[in-house]
Amino acid sequence: MNTVPMTIIGAEQLRKELDELKFERRPYITAEIASARELGDLKENAEYHAAREEQGICEARIRDIEGKLSNAQVIDVTSIANNGRVIFGTTVTIVNVDTDVESTYRIVGDDEANIKENLISVNSPIARGLIGKNLDDEVAITTPGGTAEYEIIAVKYI
Repeated sequence: MNTVPMTIIGAEQLRKELDELKFERRPYITAEIASARELGDLKENAEYHAAREEQGICEARIRDIEGKLSNAQVIDVTSIANNGRVIFGTTVTIVNVDTDVESTYRIVGDDEANIKENLISVNSPIARGLIGKNLDDEVAITTPGGTAEYEIIAVKYI
């Protein structure tokens, strides 16, 4: 399996979710199953079947997170000297050359991406267009909405 790039924050969030699933959700579901078993006939017991389905979903998510964490390549961008180059984990401010509209994004792993918080996946068209470029570079980025020219006006390693 390939390594999964991840920021320190992303890895911490996954570990927190894993702990909640293992030590809070899993025991709760186990108690629900035990309670539903006491109600009798399991073939026609909706509570039992719902709890078992929930258990399957919980266990699948636990395996998914454990797999990602075991293959994680946690990158601490703050430990790297800022040379103005856009890399995984950097916060980049770009300005659209045509419209003068500024946008700031942080390039993160797939699981951390959240456009509402300006966290974009390393695999997104914008991130792919920016990675490897430097402060003050102009870059053409092709997105589903078309191609636009941007200038990189800030690169922060935070």
